[in-house]
Amino acid sequence: MLVHKHLIIRAECIDPPTCPNYVEQWLKNMVELIGMKICKGPISAYVDVKGNEGATGVVIIETSHIAIHVWDRQSPALVQLDVYTCGDFEPRKIFNALKEFDVQKLEYKYLDREHGLTEIPIYASNDETFMDNLEARTGNIQ
Repeated sequence: MLVHKHLIIRAECIDPPTCPNYVEQWLKNMVELIGMKICKGPISAYVDVKGNEGATGVVIIETSHIAIHVWDRQSPALVQLDVYTCGDFEPRKIFNALKEFDVQKLEYKYLDREHGLTEIPIYASNDETFMDNLEARTGNIQ
């Protein structure tokens, strides 16, 4: 079944990825983690333009893409992650994978783009323990 799910994450981190090779491996791991297949990539680079320093990477998956952008010279560092797919995936797997960057604050939008831009609640009310633990680790969930 074709779906259109889009997870957009903004994370303030203490230990962000800075090496393009590491970013590529991390993207490969994300594709496997959410059960997708790579069509092309990943590719990555380190941008050293004043005010825009950091690693960036993208991987094309058979159902769309995953992109990550890191601004590592600010404190805390900023990680922006974009996961768009025409297949189902579990967003909490992505949140858990971000823990390795020592996330201090996490904001996200999870959209159903099938017939508009409808926000999807990721966690049911019976999943409060997970949300409480994530909020305790990140300091803020919005």
